[in-house]
Amino acid sequence: MANPENKVVRYNYNYRGEYCLNCELPLDKNDRYCPNCGQLNTTKKLSFSDLFNEFFSGVFAYDSRFQRTLRVLLFKPGKISKDYVEGKRTRYANPFRFYLSVSIIFFLIFSLSLDPEKSFGKQDRDENLLSKLERKELSEASMDSINKVLTSEDIGLDSIQNNVLTETYTEKMVSQPELDSMNFFNAFTRKADLYYAFQDETGIFTASRALDSLQHNPSNYNLWLYKKAVDAGTFSKDPELFINYFIGKLPFIIFIFLPIFALFIWLLYLRRDFNYMEHLIFAFHVQTVFFVLYSFALILEIVFKWELLTTLANFIFLFYLYKAMRFFYAQGRVKTILKFLSLNLIFFTLATFAAIISLLASFSIY
Repeated sequence: MANPENKVVRYNYNYRGEYCLNCELPLDKNDRYCPNCGQLNTTKKLSFSDLFNEFFSGVFAYDSRFQRTLRVLLFKPGKISKDYVEGKRTRYANPFRFYLSVSIIFFLIFSLSLDPEKSFGKQDRDENLLSKLERKELSEASMDSINKVLTSEDIGLDSIQNNVLTETYTEKMVSQPELDSMNFFNAFTRKADLYYAFQDETGIFTASRALDSLQHNPSNYNLWLYKKAVDAGTFSKDPELFINYFIGKLPFIIFIFLPIFALFIWLLYLRRDFNYMEHLIFAFHVQTVFFVLYSFALILEIVFKWELLTTLANFIFLFYLYKAMRFFYAQGRVKTILKFLSLNLIFFTLATFAAIISLLASFSIY
């Protein structure tokens, strides 16, 4: 945190100017802030600690409101949303800024939980077969053993070749002139099928090198399509990498998703005296709690290697959501439970649809 002494220096009477540096409004020495634009009346040059302090106070709202907002949000489900829509706002951090701050922290923590060895940009298989150490350890005796296997009558080289070559990319081969004579859909299908088989069987993941081997036009479109084939092959062999890739797109998905989700909450509570923005505030507060719970769970999993904590966080969040709906919308248990179930059904339906659209879009431009 910034040095509190430095903050006091910036407020020092000796640094106050006669006009606002931002809007040039004439000021009195007794004016700590400009009454027109609200900027601090100081002529002191900026230091690193000033920028650090402004970062936390502006982006993360790192003051007493941050702590109060977090405490009330976690331990009194629905109260902060109700207070905010009733006009009691000064005591709490802005819900949109608070959501942004917590989401940034969450995805930073989540990035620490990922396996750094699982990433894209695969090296061509024939360029990474054996390390120098492995080559030195490959003795003549082992080579003799391999030669005996290859020359034996039961397991010969021809037999191995026949088994390997029973189904190859050559069966899917299509030349560039043939592709030029096809319509877009047929050409796309044939190339996608060929490129996937080619990268899988040859281990060539460099698009330009692969297109040169296939004698296809190295256009930007073909280079992109081959790279997508490599990514698809990577995903199919490593589902965990696919999940990590998808979660990495969640900030964008949720940013688009929450306003749409708030619209369905408004329709679900159409008879209640709440406007759309008040439902949106409730949605942002609830999603913020989700990020906080998952952040704690991930930290504990990283530090103590405890498993299933994220699953526990899911159950805690569902209970929290029910309590928040009950308090904020002030309806009975039966109505709240029914709407709670309906809301979760809507949530998962919308989330699935949004995930598919977002994943297709992000995958295509990755």
